[in-house]
Amino acid sequence: MSEKTRAQILVSGLVQRVFFRAYTQQKARELGLTGWVKNLADGHVEALFEGDRENIEKMIEWAKKGPPSAKVDGCEVSWQEYKGEFENFEIQNG
Repeated sequence: MSEKTRAQILVSGLVQRVFFRAYTQQKARELGLTGWVKNLADGHVEALFEGDRENIEKMIEWAKKGPPSAKVDGCEVSWQEYKGEFENFEIQNG
């Protein structure tokens, strides 16, 4: 049985205006993850994922590269306790 968990990430670099949120949403849904992604005023992208640990790890590896037009400089990860509070994965306005 897969372990359910939660992770919050903060992605830095050229990650806004390159469809990072849309690609993140698509990938998260493909992996069966729930949560959200949003742009921050300081130029970062923040996301929160819930689901199987293995799929969250895949999502984090993807986020370290991002979509084709992004240039990711860093990806901070904070693991948290699973809460099961989301029904799907949404793009939020920052």
